[in-house]
Amino acid sequence: MAVDCSWEKVEAAFALRLPGEGRRLPILLASNPVNYAKQRKLSSLEALAASLYIMGFRERAGQLLSIFKWGPNFLALNNEPLAAYAAAGSEEELISAESEFF
Repeated sequence: MAVDCSWEKVEAAFALRLPGEGRRLPILLASNPVNYAKQRKLSSLEALAASLYIMGFRERAGQLLSIFKWGPNFLALNNEPLAAYAAAGSEEELISAESEFF
């Protein structure tokens, strides 16, 4: 599931009780024009594509990102962190990889 809302309204959106377990993505850089190269300011599309990529659905992530002109740059901008996050076998390994990059 992806929640599509403005960063100005994110607190209200996440105050709702959403089903499932809460998780956060590891730190990545946005490639969207509004927040280019900012940490943790991903568009909904970038967040969904990052999740798919980390879970092993790289081709689908690329397909989704191709919707926008700036989308494919997300994978290039985050190539090394995404590969490390995808290779992590545990939460501890993921956190370690995250600290290497950010």
